[in-house]
Amino acid sequence: MKPVLILKTGESLPSIVQSRGDFEDWISTFSGYPSAHFQTISVYSGVQLPKVSDFSAIIVTGSPAMVTDDITWIRDSARFLLAAIDESIPILGICFGHQLLAQALGGVVDWHPQGREIGTPVIQLDESAALDPLFHSFSSEISVHVTHMQSVITLPHGSQVLGYNDFDPHQAVRFRENAWGVQFHPEFDEDIIKRYIRERYDAIREEGLDADDLLAGISPTIEAREILHRFVKLASEAE
Repeated sequence: MKPVLILKTGESLPSIVQSRGDFEDWISTFSGYPSAHFQTISVYSGVQLPKVSDFSAIIVTGSPAMVTDDITWIRDSARFLLAAIDESIPILGICFGHQLLAQALGGVVDWHPQGREIGTPVIQLDESAALDPLFHSFSSEISVHVTHMQSVITLPHGSQVLGYNDFDPHQAVRFRENAWGVQFHPEFDEDIIKRYIRERYDAIREEGLDADDLLAGISPTIEAREILHRFVKLASEAE
């Protein structure tokens, strides 16, 4: 089987990476598949992108960068994802990756007018999610881990919203038959999201949010994590 590409678009917080690893490690672990199943390319470091046909699927990570930044590797990554869509290669975009897919397909990404969303909110699933290969059989509401300040403001034409909440109407989207995006982080566990909140504790309080309340509200996100397993399984069965 061809490997699943983890298109790494940035690193997590240094304090977390040192003791817990990084995005690619969590994706591999929580997908339930061995690390040998994946190949990671750190596109943000200037590594040349390979042929999309070398991979069975692509997972695009989160990033401290912003999709609206005018950076060469972001533009190159967008073109790479469009080529993968054209070749019907399954894609899952996470947070930054979700926004990058939207922008590449003609949507609009920008700073969220309400600022930061962080913690473990509940999102509602659209009725269409019941028929989706990544979201079927979930309850109508699922808990997810989030940390972002930009969002998909306008969807590309042809997109289907799968999940939403009051803060962000585009929490989970099927952009194309083979391309999904989630604003949340299915690869985070409770410890990781707590560390994000603690690392940004002062900034969160300055923005008018209750960091202690956010920490107290952290809960497991079992269904969100299942999305990773389902995506890699889908890619394996498609070959």
